[in-house]
Formats: sequence, structure tokens, C-alpha cells
Amino acid sequence: MSEIIKDLHTAVKEKILKQPASFRDPSGFVFEQNGILYRQVNQVYREHYDHLINSGLYDVLIQRGLMVPHQEINNVKGLNDAYKILEPSHINFISYPYEWSFSQLKDAALLTLEIQRIALNHHMTLKDASAYNVQFFFSRPIFIDTLSFEKYQEGQPWAAYRQFCQHFLAPLSLMAQKNISLNKLLAVHIDGIPLDLTSSLLPRSTWFNVGLALHVHIHAKTQKAFSSTDHMNNDKTRRQMPVSKNGLIGILDGLQKTITKLKWKTTGTEWGEYYGVTNYSESAFQHKKNIVEKYIEIATPRNVWDLGGNVGVFSRIASNMNIPTVSFDIDPLAVEINYREVLEKKEKFLLPLLLDLTNPSPGLGWNCSERSSIFQRGPADCILALALIHHLSISNNVPFENLSDFFSKICKSLIVEFIPKDDSQIQRLLRSRKDIFVDYSQKNFEAAFMRHFNIKHAESISGSARRLYLMQKKEEISEKY
Repeated sequence: MSEIIKDLHTAVKEKILKQPASFRDPSGFVFEQNGILYRQVNQVYREHYDHLINSGLYDVLIQRGLMVPHQEINNVKGLNDAYKILEPSHINFISYPYEWSFSQLKDAALLTLEIQRIALNHHMTLKDASAYNVQFFFSRPIFIDTLSFEKYQEGQPWAAYRQFCQHFLAPLSLMAQKNISLNKLLAVHIDGIPLDLTSSLLPRSTWFNVGLALHVHIHAKTQKAFSSTDHMNNDKTRRQMPVSKNGLIGILDGLQKTITKLKWKTTGTEWGEYYGVTNYSESAFQHKKNIVEKYIEIATPRNVWDLGGNVGVFSRIASNMNIPTVSFDIDPLAVEINYREVLEKKEKFLLPLLLDLTNPSPGLGWNCSERSSIFQRGPADCILALALIHHLSISNNVPFENLSDFFSKICKSLIVEFIPKDDSQIQRLLRSRKDIFVDYSQKNFEAAFMRHFNIKHAESISGSARRLYLMQKKEEISEKY
């Protein structure tokens, strides 16, 4: 008890803020001090950490860009059980698997398998294979949990096998075989989608897929059988059958082959093809891009969120300026197309993610704080809200006042587009519903947003009645304008 009290006193004195998601692993934890993120390696993990470094595994993973690099810090004091204090490279934006496109989750899965294979070559193994151990660093998946490795013992099964299947194979198979939106189950089951649930949802035809039959269907039945046995014999410890290193490599090969073969048969969606049906002329579209670029240059943001970013056309105006940019969209096809373009062009400053603004990612997990809400991961320096307001106001009945309140919580600068009701895109929305939006007007829009923002610039798009605004949150006004 005295050690716990001493740790609490140290944490208060040094202002050590332990991250809410970092409490399950006795090997160490992540904390923030003076605005910098650190990882403490506890004494209990000393042997495994030293082997990670001395075996050359760490160097190999860093050289190949597979794991986030770190520095050992000597002038930062952690809690009493500290063996090492590490300062990992900064990740611009923390995202979660239920916000990833199909290819993002697939790439994260293949990364995890590659790391496990390399670890075995250095006499180590991953003790866990959580999808939350992967983030996107310069827009590519990278492993972030330095403490996930432990020394390999001959005959030891892969302890993370079930977790890998639940976090990666289960959602990927459901997305490919059933419905692309089923990755949202990861927000309900943050420890991974249970294999028995996955098995029951997958089509019967997947029993003829060797990989899915083995790693999902049979795996689920085996789990259920062992669970029943353990319940009936809860005074005995079930022993796992030994697995040779070659056997483990065989399992990894099978998982890699199964995941590689999973394909999402993409089909056209309403918003994935948005720019093909827009009512902009080519000159008007270019004018809009020019205004957005000018406004970003004026705002000089350190980061940008593009809400309703679609395939990332306007997001790239910011990311091409080397500004870390997150391009959010509700449409899985748009996000998938965006991510594939990121890979093809080797873009470093753009991260496409899935987000439903009418039901954004909440705080999840223990104490609702293991996975941060979109609000907790903000505010952004600058938000793009282009061709978005009318969808929220008319499609989802969100009043301008509510939108103003929302944006004031998550950004400092706002580049927003207002589209009048007689625009063809709004008329398209009104075809299937009664026009009850008597307050939808430019005057009311400006009045509502001026509650929280100052309008610094406003300009109409050529050949259009649409209007672009650069706004700044009132308490954020500075001399740069």
C-alpha cells in the first residue's frame, strides 16, 4: 500500500497523466508529461525489453518502417516500478479500427502477421495482436505497442491467435462476405468480434473456404467446446497442446493467405460517385479549390480535418501543403477510394477515415475512456465543411444553431460552404420529403454561426450561388488576420 501511495504522490508532483487506455498490461503504460507522450517500461518486462533491443528485432522493425521508433529518455522520471522511459515518435491522429476502410484494416492485419513472423526469427513472439496496437503513421499502418513482445519458448502456442482472429479476420470476413458496414461491430465489441457471432453471420458457403472454415468456423466451435469443458471442470487448468515453430509459421501462412484473398467487391454508392454528378462547371470547381487554398493559407493551421471529405479532392489541398489532414466521410467506398489513392501516390500527410457526423465515434470501453470520442481527439486547428451543411440541416434536421455549437467545440478555424435552397443538390434532397425547412437561408446561417465565430472572409463561387466562408472561433482571434 505504501508503494501505491508513493506512486500517487510522484504522479501528482511530476504531473504524470496516465493514458486512460493504458492500464491492462502489467508490462508498462503510456503517460503524458508536459504535453509529451511517454511509455514506461516496468521492471517486470525488463528481460523481454532487453531481448527486443539486443536481439536486433527492434532495429529490423524500425528499418522496415513496421514499428514506431522511440528514444530512451534519462531525464524523465516515471513511477517507482520504472525500468525504462521511452519517448515514441508522435502520431498525428489516433484512429480506431471501426473508423478504417476495408483496405486499411486488411493492411493492419497483414502488418501484424509480418511482425509476428519477424519476431519468431528473433526468438520472440507477440503476446497480443490487438488492432488497437496499429496506427497510421505518415498514412501507412505501423505497430505502436513496444511492450507486446515476449521471449518465445519452444512449443508455446501463439497466445494472440484468438485475438488476431477476433480483431482482424472476423471483421474483414464479414465486410467482404456479408456487408461492408459490419466493421462497426468493432465499436460494440472492442475486444474483437466473437468468433461464434462471426460464424453465425457468415454465409454457409464460407465453410468451403478452407481458411475461413479453419480460423473462424472450426475455431469458434473449438472455443465453445473448451469453454463448456472448463465450465464443467473449473477446478482443473486446461493445458494447451504444444505447437512447434514450424507449426506457428504454418498458422501465420494460412492466416496471411486467407486475409490476402479476402476482397471487397466494391459497387457504386451515392456519394462515392459524388463528383461525377456535381452541378459545378469545371471553372467553378477550380474556383472553389482556389478559394479553399487561399483560406487555408490565411488560417495557417497545424492540422486540418475535412468533414465530409468524400474521396479527398479538397483534403489534398491541405495535405499537399504538408499539413497533417484527416479526411472523414460516411461512405465506405469514398474512404476506400481515398485510401487507395494515398497508397498509390505515397502521400504522407493524408489519413482517410470513416465517420458519421450524426452519430460520431463516442468514448468507449472501461469508464467510457479507453477509446476517445471525436471531441476528445480534437479540437482541430482548421475544419473544412464543404457541401456539408445542407446534408446535416435538411437530410438530418439539424438546426443551424446546433451546427454552430458543434463546430465551436471541435475547431478553431472553419472553412464552410453554404448552398442555397434553390441549388440542384438541395432540390435533389427535397424530392423525397416535404420542405419544412423555412429557416434554411443564408441570413439565418450567418446569424447562427456568428454566435461562436467571426466571419473573416466570404466569397461566392463563380457561376454559382454557393458561398464559401472563413470563420474563426471568437476566443481564437489573433493578429494574423
